Amino acid sequence: MGKRIPACCRLVLPFVLTVLLLFVLAPDVRAAHAQGLKLVGPKKYYLVLGNSLAFGFQPDLDFAHGYSNYFFQDLKAHGTTSMVNLACPGETSVTFLNGKCPFPFLRKYPYLGSQLNAALNFLRAHAGQVSPVTLDIGANDVLPYLNSQTCAIDTTASTSALQTLDYNLRQVILPQLRAALTVNGQVTGDLLVMNYYDPYQNKCPNTVPYTQQLNEHLASDVQGFGVLVDVFSAFGGATVPNNNICSYTWMCSVFHDIHATDKGYQVIAQSFEQTVGY
Repeated sequence: MGKRIPACCRLVLPFVLTVLLLFVLAPDVRAAHAQGLKLVGPKKYYLVLGNSLAFGFQPDLDFAHGYSNYFFQDLKAHGTTSMVNLACPGETSVTFLNGKCPFPFLRKYPYLGSQLNAALNFLRAHAGQVSPVTLDIGANDVLPYLNSQTCAIDTTASTSALQTLDYNLRQVILPQLRAALTVNGQVTGDLLVMNYYDPYQNKCPNTVPYTQQLNEHLASDVQGFGVLVDVFSAFGGATVPNNNICSYTWMCSVFHDIHATDKGYQVIAQSFEQTVGY
């Protein structure tokens, strides 16, 4: 027979277990607050910004199951009624600022000019009603300097591209989005910026540090403006081989495509949900 638990401990034990359970089930809230920003929470509009991942591109032409669609389903349970997706496939931080996205005909929401101006116009027209704003940008800034056939990386050019990305994000894009989310001195919406998984890590293991370097820049750039969402870790991190690549992306399919599958987009959406804890 085991020893009986004293009455005092029987009263305290459920409380202790409850507290421990809260810490286990709520790493998301701590993750967001650990980045030094107080979250506002969901509002009427969810604004989606970025490139093909934000757009929800899949090579089988299914554009209706991107991470923004899955995240929106979660947000609707918290009162969000509309999603506005301004993302443009192929967008870089430069075209985000200046326009001339490579594939404007694929956009889900019509607008003229740059994606940044369209976003700012929307935020100002719906002041105080937009939260969250999600952004993924930067992958297309550095991808051109990776040769996916030989796995060679032009480090000189990529270093310059990262410097440009840093300037565009910290000096223009993030400050202006943050300012547009601020009404009468109060921040009225959450700005969430995701980092990137590495679709080539099984084929080209040398790309893992390349992706990590990009993600380090994004983590630094977003500080003080928004919250970083760690998609890289959710996809399996730096492990090689990464067994998630074939199921989370189209790399092992006949398309040999870097974009996420339905399952991968769901994982990205879950990363957003767990980070903010809505």
